[in-house]
Amino acid sequence: MAQFVDWDLATATAGALGKSGPRVTYSEATEVVSELRRLTEEAAGHVADYTGLTSQVTHPPVRVVDRRDWAATNIAGLREVITPLVGRLAQDKQPGALTEAIGSRVTGVQAGTVLAYLSGRVLGQYEVFSANPGQLLLVAPNIVEVERKLGADPRDFRLWVCLHEVTHRTQFTSVPWMRAYFLGEVQAFVDAAQGGEHLLERLRRGVSTLADAVRDPQSRSSVLDIVQTPGQRAVLDRLTALMTLLEGHAEFVMDGVGPQVIPSVERIRSAFNRRREAGNPVEKAIRRLIGIDVKMRQYAEGRKFVHAVVDRVGMAGFNRVFESPLTLPRLSELSEPDAWVARVHGPVGPVPTAG
Repeated sequence: MAQFVDWDLATATAGALGKSGPRVTYSEATEVVSELRRLTEEAAGHVADYTGLTSQVTHPPVRVVDRRDWAATNIAGLREVITPLVGRLAQDKQPGALTEAIGSRVTGVQAGTVLAYLSGRVLGQYEVFSANPGQLLLVAPNIVEVERKLGADPRDFRLWVCLHEVTHRTQFTSVPWMRAYFLGEVQAFVDAAQGGEHLLERLRRGVSTLADAVRDPQSRSSVLDIVQTPGQRAVLDRLTALMTLLEGHAEFVMDGVGPQVIPSVERIRSAFNRRREAGNPVEKAIRRLIGIDVKMRQYAEGRKFVHAVVDRVGMAGFNRVFESPLTLPRLSELSEPDAWVARVHGPVGPVPTAG
């Protein structure tokens, strides 16, 4: 089977290039880990009460990790998914052993470079590639670093982060078909390619583009260059709609729960939004290339969609979005929530007006 990435080299590169975390004593680190675990459980109760969603499957406890562990976990997850896909793409067309070894090592270094950068930015993640139903990760050094930079109350900021990430865990564990649907769309993207060898080369160029942006923020390429067929664009539209929904829902929940349980939530939200909008040239280039700028728009557009639907049909009515893949919003419906309501709920009376 063709080896697209030297995964061991990617892991080693990410570990070597990753930034060190903020200065903390051993007792401080122990306290942070303990509190994040406790706040995850607290957040789970708040999210369940607010959304009406409860886990339908058993999931592992939260993992509080450092930057190196986060990168290693994501590399393991990517390896689990990408290796069989690459095998399908390559089929029987095997390049020379030397060519493949060199290519996979170059891609391994590039992938490790990108993940080393991201490992210093991510606060938390629900990682779905490694195992079913997924694993909630909280990156302790990044959470501590950001709360210090924002001057936020540590307990309040940590609970705020937990609300967002636990919502993602709830989405995947209360909707048992969600993970399989997401992975199926990734498979569909590959299947829609024209020519496996060509897509492999485009994927390699995409990884190279990201690594170049870490080193040179003036790079102007885009990883969207790997999208080559109408079929892939259709899959990308569905994935974009799904991720916009999930991110917007998490934002809606954290903003809905936050004022009830986090005294300084308004200050945290304001400071965090300013941090999102700022960034040095490298950060801005990376955000553009890997779609974080798009993700930031997803937060806003997705939150507006969820808010509008809940206003129209209530939380239980909104939760019909999770009934099946057929009730997920289409990309066009995210900006027209009434169209989703009409399609899923049928005619609904006028929204009551205040007064």
